[in-house]
Amino acid sequence: MSKFHRYKDRDVELDSSKQFRLGEGKISGYCSVLLGALSLLGVLAYLFPSYLTTTELRQVYDAETLQNVLKYGMYFSLFFGGITFVLKKFRSLGSIGIGLTVVAFLLGGYKVPVSDVEPMHLSLGVDWLILAFLGSAFIFVTAEKLFPKYKNQVILRDEWGLDLFYFCFNHLAISAIILYGNYHASHFDWAISASVQESIQSMPILLQVGLIVLCADFVLYWEHRLYHEVSWLWPVHAVHHSVENLDWLAGSRGHFIQVFSERAMVMIPLYLLGADQTALNIYVAFAALQAVFIHCNLGINFGPLKYVFVTPQFHHWHHSSEKPAIDTNYSAHTILFDWMFNTMHLPREYWPADYGTTKPLPKTYLGQMFYPLQQFYKK
Repeated sequence: MSKFHRYKDRDVELDSSKQFRLGEGKISGYCSVLLGALSLLGVLAYLFPSYLTTTELRQVYDAETLQNVLKYGMYFSLFFGGITFVLKKFRSLGSIGIGLTVVAFLLGGYKVPVSDVEPMHLSLGVDWLILAFLGSAFIFVTAEKLFPKYKNQVILRDEWGLDLFYFCFNHLAISAIILYGNYHASHFDWAISASVQESIQSMPILLQVGLIVLCADFVLYWEHRLYHEVSWLWPVHAVHHSVENLDWLAGSRGHFIQVFSERAMVMIPLYLLGADQTALNIYVAFAALQAVFIHCNLGINFGPLKYVFVTPQFHHWHHSSEKPAIDTNYSAHTILFDWMFNTMHLPREYWPADYGTTKPLPKTYLGQMFYPLQQFYKK
């Protein structure tokens, strides 16, 4: 903790115009639109599975069982859309939701036959997007409402639409990300040791998971640190830091160069360790959930666990624009390497008062995508 920094409380004003309140029809309207859009995407994924689903993910879930989820999603979209007309408020949102669902029904709805997926090198991860959004929104929005750090921060906070776009883009591009990551990792065939991999595979699954976490964390720590401390890399990573209100969607904001490079680099230790597939699946689930979790608007006190794992408080300080926190807390999973290399900033009960970058970035997706190029030419 800095001895000379005066820590302040963050002041979050309630934006009543963006607030969700029961009986207004706004909740129903947004639920109808989201469920209608996801339902239409789900039907399209069933119609064109080879182009709109990921081969790896289809091996994990039961497509026929998920048709029941699709059925209830479609009917609930119609139900919520109908409520907006009963309340006579936000009927435009209800109309959009109902319209999307009707199109989904016309295309076959939840009765589209489940067909085999012909493996393709590239496809859009529509199934991954749907499942990730439903799971993340249900788990983390609920948690943020029950245990908020900043009670006045609304779900539809500033720039939520931009971050939702990032969320969709990153999940739809999962096939390309995996393909690039595997291609990158394959260049390290020379470093593979059959004896080492056999030894790792003989370990208990949880021990393998722990080893994967530490190795991946070491790679991610140094990659993250380079993005901060190498001047020509910083503008790429600055896109992620431009978020000024952290919540479950905020972690999705990131330049595509960073998204691809992170996945490619973390694939190297996974590739070289050769751990059991079960251990890899557990790590992937853990890493995906933690990446969302650490950006959440959660005020839970994790006690001694916050001195082991990266928690929202720890990572929120990484996003702070206050001087003692700049270029600190690089770790993704545990705080071990920040502690080892003296880059940790965790001032007891304090949380940041200010977030974002010290210099503002463009507020649009294209503006942020071209921001690193603009900075490069300026130099």
